[in-house]
Amino acid sequence: MSARCVMVLGTTSGAGKSWLTTALCRHYARQGLRVAPYKAQNMSNNARVVAGGEIGSAQYFQALAARAVPDVRMNPLLLKPEADTRSQVVLLGQVDPGLSRMAWRGRSAHVWPALAGALDELRAAHDVVVIEGAGSPAEINLHESDVVNMRVARHAQARCLLVTDIDRGGAFAHLYGTWALLPEDERALIKGFVLNKFRGDAALLAPAPQMLLERTGIPTVATLPMWWQHGLPEEDGVFDDRTRAAGAVTCTVAVIAYPRISNLDEFQPLKNVPGVRLVWARTPADCAGADWLILPGSKHTSTDLAWLRAQGLDRAVAAHAAQGRAVLGLCGGLQMLGEALIDPHGIDGNGPGLGLLPLVTVFDADKTVRRTQARFGTLAGCWAALSGVALQGYEIHHGQTAQHPAMAAAGDVASAVIPGGLAWQNAAGNVLGCYLHGLFEDPAVLQALFGSAAPTLDAVFDGLADYIETHFAPGALRALID
Repeated sequence: MSARCVMVLGTTSGAGKSWLTTALCRHYARQGLRVAPYKAQNMSNNARVVAGGEIGSAQYFQALAARAVPDVRMNPLLLKPEADTRSQVVLLGQVDPGLSRMAWRGRSAHVWPALAGALDELRAAHDVVVIEGAGSPAEINLHESDVVNMRVARHAQARCLLVTDIDRGGAFAHLYGTWALLPEDERALIKGFVLNKFRGDAALLAPAPQMLLERTGIPTVATLPMWWQHGLPEEDGVFDDRTRAAGAVTCTVAVIAYPRISNLDEFQPLKNVPGVRLVWARTPADCAGADWLILPGSKHTSTDLAWLRAQGLDRAVAAHAAQGRAVLGLCGGLQMLGEALIDPHGIDGNGPGLGLLPLVTVFDADKTVRRTQARFGTLAGCWAALSGVALQGYEIHHGQTAQHPAMAAAGDVASAVIPGGLAWQNAAGNVLGCYLHGLFEDPAVLQALFGSAAPTLDAVFDGLADYIETHFAPGALRALID
């Protein structure tokens, strides 16, 4: 194994592991090193299509930051929650129904050989592997079945950073308590503490870092100030309810934030476009005043559609559309905009749609997972600016959508604005449904819709690397790989 392994652990979910791992990938890549990211197991409905199948979006971005080609070994196990007690299991890029049915604790022995093998292959082909943990390594109830934190650290003999969110409070207790709950051999792998999201005068932290050093032998190697707009999509959940825009607001976009929302990271560019305000809508009041309503992807369309109705958001979407205002459905959102969901295989559930497009979706047993290049045909109304625009994106869906036969026979037909059932528009021109994820990550689409662009991902990655190089103790990043 040639690669040195650096691992980012967290005291909690949301501490900053994904962000810091991405920054480290770009930092080490800028040193001329061959770098790869790795996360043994990720639980997320944010996924990307890569060679071999799908991986968590965070590892996809980390690979790009590392200037590496993303592949399934970088996130060999992906858990996609479909309900509070059930997840679809994706092993090395492919859905595994047997593992999906298996009890959580019983999975470890079955998946560990594949997880370790993927890491070993990455180590053999790179100089540095930057590993991300999950949750906290001190979840002692899961220690025996762990396949993502300290078992990985021990296997790779990784040099570990332990990061905490100091903005939440209790950061020093989180760091000390996590360290104290680890066995002695695992404590030895932790080489530095990182305080993330700090606001205020860093001089006020004393004497806590020195007291931690005296008790644990581990230095605090970085205090990272709060940075709201670094430009990288967050890893978990609907991440930012602040309705900010750069400059005067010219367009307010409300994204319906249902419980099983998926691929929400694709909306990050909208946060970076000047004049655009992004709002996460959970109630009809959140939709008031929006120029656009977006129904995003969903890991379980019928369940999220039922939630949407329970909140009264179906009426808000219908009223918005009736006023001739822009409505966009992406993947699961497209399926919701149709007349009906038909599920012969027990994949997602049956039910009536919102009826804004004369379409019907049938869920197939096989999942479509692919990267796609396409071109919009002629569009009308709100979306006319997209006419003729070439774009590239990715598909992850079981549903196959087509014209509703009876409605088509009666003359109610949607315009197929991308061939192959990929995008449809209503006759009035204000409702558009599209199966392609990544629409707003395409510069041509942003230019057509807003006459502007968001910062490139490459610029975002360099900004992250610049940030940690500024705020880590001198020599600390080099010491992790020496």
